[in-house]
Amino acid sequence: MKRQRAEREGRRGERRAELWLRAKGWSILDRRRKTPAGEIDLVARRMGVVAFIEVKWRKQAADLAFAIDEYRLRRVAAAAEAVAQDYVRDGDDMRIDVILLAPGRLPDHIVNAWQP
Repeated sequence: MKRQRAEREGRRGERRAELWLRAKGWSILDRRRKTPAGEIDLVARRMGVVAFIEVKWRKQAADLAFAIDEYRLRRVAAAAEAVAQDYVRDGDDMRIDVILLAPGRLPDHIVNAWQP
């Protein structure tokens, strides 16, 4: 039961992140893209940049400080590398972003969160 609730809340968080990105001029290319290396929550494009985005939703804003770590970012980066050819065109830049969400606050969009 707890797992199902967390899954529902995570999906709601991804929808909120998607709406926020669209309002900022991003086009959503894909959602919940599964790869052998892991899952990418959102793939988005804006002005020659393709962002592979990890979305984290927490009930309390204080918990967001621990929502993302090097291990998770490495998995998203590996997943992005596995499917980049499906989204990135010649001349595009590619990056890994994170969007942190909690009730009562604006999304925190961490640009280029993974730099190996």
